[in-house]
Amino acid sequence: MKIVAMIPARYAASRFPAKLMQDLNGAPVIVRTLEATMNTDLFDKVYVVTDSDLIEKVVTEAGGTVIKSTQEYECGSDRIAAAAQTIEADIIINVQGDEPFIEKESLKSLIDVFKEDSAKEIDLASLMHPLKDQDSIENPNNVKVIVDQQSNALYFSRAPIPYLRDQDQSITYYKHKGIYAFRKEALLEFPQLQMGPLEAAEKIEAIRYLEYGKKIKMVHTDQDGIGIDTLEDLVKARNNWK
Repeated sequence: MKIVAMIPARYAASRFPAKLMQDLNGAPVIVRTLEATMNTDLFDKVYVVTDSDLIEKVVTEAGGTVIKSTQEYECGSDRIAAAAQTIEADIIINVQGDEPFIEKESLKSLIDVFKEDSAKEIDLASLMHPLKDQDSIENPNNVKVIVDQQSNALYFSRAPIPYLRDQDQSITYYKHKGIYAFRKEALLEFPQLQMGPLEAAEKIEAIRYLEYGKKIKMVHTDQDGIGIDTLEDLVKARNNWK
């Protein structure tokens, strides 16, 4: 089983433009994410997929391998699906470029899903971790996920799900971490699927897979890390960098 990591790295992020080029204690965020991914020693190859000459330059100087995007894409899955057509792989893990704190244990748990899936029933796997406070639960930037008894995703939402009608009930809310592991064929199929009404409403690409009946295995992790979506996140990352 050949396993590769692909890191989509768009320069013009809508919420925090050029965030991947921001300094994180001596190196750009994208380079820190590349280093963290490579240092796990889990992958046959790690690629950064980018539309930016500037990102290509810093990644190459850091010893990374770049696949250059040739057009604009609506989401990271579209970007890496186009790049994946040119590479040999069985499992492709999409590591977001703004996740410099990604660690080995979480990535290994995603890979293990496919090693244990001898029937090849699972199309993709992703991570979730518990949310501890109400502000995090209500924050629409934190995508929530609910699962069935086998930890297969039922739905993703920016709203707090499930709705707690009975306040006496105890429920754990889970945040979806946007790190995906795909069977290559599932990833290549993604751009061929039309966006459905639920994905269009929530702006969550994982919903597209559910709308087309794909099986997404969610893996519990207690490792939250710091994804860099805002300037405040960057400050927090700098303060927590070791």
